[in-house]
Amino acid sequence: MTAINEQLDEVPPAQPAATLVVFRQNPVGGAAQLLMLERAGSMVFAGGATVFPGGRVETADHELALQMASALDLQDAAARIAAVRETLEETGLVIGVKGTVTADMADAARRALIDGLSLSQVLEQQGWKLDLPALVPFARWCPRTPTVRVFDTRFYLADLGTGAVDLAADATENRHLFWATAAEALSLADDGRIRVIFPTRRNLERLAQWPDFAACRAHALSVRPVTISPAVEERDGQPWLVIPSDAGYPIDGEPLSGAIRS
Repeated sequence: MTAINEQLDEVPPAQPAATLVVFRQNPVGGAAQLLMLERAGSMVFAGGATVFPGGRVETADHELALQMASALDLQDAAARIAAVRETLEETGLVIGVKGTVTADMADAARRALIDGLSLSQVLEQQGWKLDLPALVPFARWCPRTPTVRVFDTRFYLADLGTGAVDLAADATENRHLFWATAAEALSLADDGRIRVIFPTRRNLERLAQWPDFAACRAHALSVRPVTISPAVEERDGQPWLVIPSDAGYPIDGEPLSGAIRS
């Protein structure tokens, strides 16, 4: 295998981001389902792709992390806060908080965020406290390619339990959401019914190894954390996009010609 150097001298600074992989019990039995979002085609990054809820870490997320004086690393805490905030705004799902949560409260909280209130204000308004340990670190990806936007994204896991809640896409950044097992999402991608970018595919393959949240959580906690920056190398005479083979993933790459990177 021969490494192939990409032009990295013009890579823009990575922007911190966070993604939340939400599990729920499968209503028909079998493997747990995951919450997936189809992004609007007009989005610059991953337009039209199916992803997990999430987005960039904002200044207010760092400020709230500082106010909490959490035992967590500040960057980690801010990313978890961003994952909670983005998931609520994008899907209407309240996760990672302590306190009474009703459908009406979740709807009001989401509307308040969309209308410009900070997550800190929303938490105070609803009488909620953040429960950051409820989010389990799963992965961290930071592609180093000369694209318009480069994100340093932390992936977290969270469990919704029965998941008997009504959700709706925000109809701005995202146009559709659905629940599917990891294997079902991969099958949809293979059939061309959804579009998944390289990190999402690798993470779905990893998630598909485990039947439920508990098993995936145990796996995530057992794997040495690394920041994954895909690289291009030659395999069997053709360029492949690959990740480290010891990062906990069952498949470590695919031919560059078929990889969807953004």
